[in-house]
Amino acid sequence: MQIGSKSASRSKKRQKSSSRDFVPMSEINVTPFVDIMLVLLIIFMVAAPLLSVGIEVDLPNTQAKPLETEQERPLTLTLDGESNFFINEVKIERSELRSKLLAIKKERESDEIYLRASKDIAYQNVAAILALVSNIGYSQISLVTDVE
Repeated sequence: MQIGSKSASRSKKRQKSSSRDFVPMSEINVTPFVDIMLVLLIIFMVAAPLLSVGIEVDLPNTQAKPLETEQERPLTLTLDGESNFFINEVKIERSELRSKLLAIKKERESDEIYLRASKDIAYQNVAAILALVSNIGYSQISLVTDVE
């Protein structure tokens, strides 16, 4: 019996000494952080293309190839189905169109402009806008269409 009681007292001593030897772990677990960052990366990769859409316009379909991108942000003139005018994403009045395009032309190096017009707009209206833009001095006028 003496052996049993000595072994029990030894195990109690081991338990007491092991709790004294406990050292807290000072390392940070980065696995949850990495998981969160990967989820955020995926969310932004999916959401970023959706943010670049400007004004909703029902463009005509063609088989033209897309143009190469340039270094300067392209200037886009949009005419939507209700005959509203937009320069890039800023709505302007028809009466201000000529003066705004002239002011922008003076500040830009490129004389390129993209025209986005709804397919519901009469050809006469689109031709009048093309003439106005050409008379202002934009020599590179590109019509934006959707791919079939």
